Amino acid sequence: MRAIRADLLAFCREAGYRVPARATLYSFMAKAPTRLYSSARLPVAAQAALYNLDSKARVPGHQLAFYCFNYGDLAALCFAAGLPWLSLYQAARMRGFRGKSRGLLEAVLRARGI
Repeated sequence: MRAIRADLLAFCREAGYRVPARATLYSFMAKAPTRLYSSARLPVAAQAALYNLDSKARVPGHQLAFYCFNYGDLAALCFAAGLPWLSLYQAARMRGFRGKSRGLLEAVLRARGI
């Protein structure tokens, strides 16, 4: 977050814009669109975690992380742990996590510095 804020600060000063508040950045990160993943191209373990979707579905990154952590096996968890940081950040703000699943996600966030 510090690096993003520093880059944005430099850009805004150079362009003559007002620098957005930190709260504005966090609000944007919570709502920013994440990459869509084709379920057919995901690893088998991640596909299994998405048990109620067909192979033609496109899944946002934060929902993919949520399902992999909540319903996936170890291979799905490992895949989800490597997703982009924005997907993990948004997934951590979703409701409905099982206790142990949330603990694993929080450990991944801490390990990756998110």
